[in-house]
Amino acid sequence: MDAALPLTDPRYAVTGSNYPLSGKQKALLALAEELGPRFAARAERYDREASFPFENYADLRAAGLLGLCVPERFGGKGADLRDYALVSATLGKYCGATALTFNMHACSTLWPGVLADDLDMTREQRAEHEKHRALHFERVVQQGAVYAQPFSEGSAAAAGKAPFGTTAAKVAGGWLVNGKKIFASLAGAADYYGVLCTENKPELSMRDTLYLAIPGKAPGLSVTGDWDPLGMRGTVSRTLLFRDVFVPDEAAMMPRGIYFQAASRWPHMFTTLSPTYMGIAIAAYEFTVRYLRGEVAGMPPVKRRMYPTKQIAVAEMWVKLEQTRALFLRMLEDARVDPPKDARLRAYAAQYTIMENANDISRLAIRTCGGQSMLKSLPLERLYRDSRCGALMLPWTAELCLDRIGREALYESGEADD
Repeated sequence: MDAALPLTDPRYAVTGSNYPLSGKQKALLALAEELGPRFAARAERYDREASFPFENYADLRAAGLLGLCVPERFGGKGADLRDYALVSATLGKYCGATALTFNMHACSTLWPGVLADDLDMTREQRAEHEKHRALHFERVVQQGAVYAQPFSEGSAAAAGKAPFGTTAAKVAGGWLVNGKKIFASLAGAADYYGVLCTENKPELSMRDTLYLAIPGKAPGLSVTGDWDPLGMRGTVSRTLLFRDVFVPDEAAMMPRGIYFQAASRWPHMFTTLSPTYMGIAIAAYEFTVRYLRGEVAGMPPVKRRMYPTKQIAVAEMWVKLEQTRALFLRMLEDARVDPPKDARLRAYAAQYTIMENANDISRLAIRTCGGQSMLKSLPLERLYRDSRCGALMLPWTAELCLDRIGREALYESGEADD
């Protein structure tokens, strides 16, 4: 068990102290904080075993948080992107793997929910979407179903540079899906996989991206490969193979063509991985302060705070944390359909900063706390390994964020190279 204390001090809240929150947000964050210590107590075991956090999901289900982003009229808690991000970051303070996989589930309701409400649809598309999403939301709220959201294929598709190689051919009453997804979080644990694939036509196009919910026990779907990574081990992100997997028309989580519109007009939909790592950054800083003050449960009450080198390191960590938190909160304030260019660039900057600074704060935490921090009985070495994974995650890796900032800052839409 990790020797960690509940993070209840306002300084270690995701928003910091005195940040304006609605009553609904306060209630949701209090609920996440209540679950957190249980998640922290199990985190070391999930990491060591590379096993999925089923117990944490049972707690999320019992608390009604599986329906966090399901609109209230469908029985959910009606969270928007900002609400989700604050809850997810709070969970990330306690168990990174749980928060990261929860992202895949929550987005499976956030995207077809409040985000899709901002998109342009014909009357027929809107009616179809209303009918289909009611089915998905009922599964989550009434049946406690868990949805995953596999993206990666080992190609440029997940980065938005090419059509997905996983395809869906139209057949009577539904679709036949073929292909594979790698690094598929919740592999073997999800009840449904919200698979992004391309409609099978003579010429594949990103405009023909489909978003289909495939049951975890569907004939033709298999989970393959080992899972023994550096960090985020509890995500169990194995490979999914699809061989002539049939799904009915009502499996659609968005109507034809609407996902492409969402990806073009709602860029903040791709920032939802970052809250996990914001939470990890806060946890690494909080542990360091408590450790140097001799306040970590299970450890001798030895204070190490009087050394100037320790004080300078904590100061550096605090500066990085506050820079990161400020950009994170501003990004959430910006989030909307059709944001202006500077808000889109700021979203890239926030994603890059969170992913890189979470790891750097964890690095400083290990160096500052010393040899004890390498022990598996303490959370720092896991926080360091988990935090290193963030910059590598599609669709917005750290490299892609820099690439997009540089290009979009220098070129206007439609401009060609000189």
